[in-house]
Amino acid sequence: MLEAGIKGCVERVVTEEMSAFRMGSGELQVLATPCMIAMIEEAAWKSIAGELEDGQGSVGTLMNVKHMAPTPIGMKVTCETILKEVDRRRLVFEVKAYDATGLIGEGVHERFLIDNEKFQVKADSKKT
Repeated sequence: MLEAGIKGCVERVVTEEMSAFRMGSGELQVLATPCMIAMIEEAAWKSIAGELEDGQGSVGTLMNVKHMAPTPIGMKVTCETILKEVDRRRLVFEVKAYDATGLIGEGVHERFLIDNEKFQVKADSKKT
């Protein structure tokens, strides 16, 4: 059962593949914002996955995050999430990202509970 307070965490060392230059989000060799966002989403969905019913999943529906400080290649980044609100199928997470020097990002992430099979069928129907 999903209840407020569930925590998630993902840690990675920033690689060249995660850089703004490589991701196309800038020219510098620093952690790309899209990579920080992906790590936040991973921490959130993995934190609740074990609490879901068979065949149930979650999808991201909103990301409102500030990326406040750069992180160079080679430094570890930690993204943490905490489930703050469960409103039927809508889940609201408080999210934060850190490197060795401190806070680099923070904000809110929302996910929506879905039936995996129905969702995939709906998505695939767009191809026809």
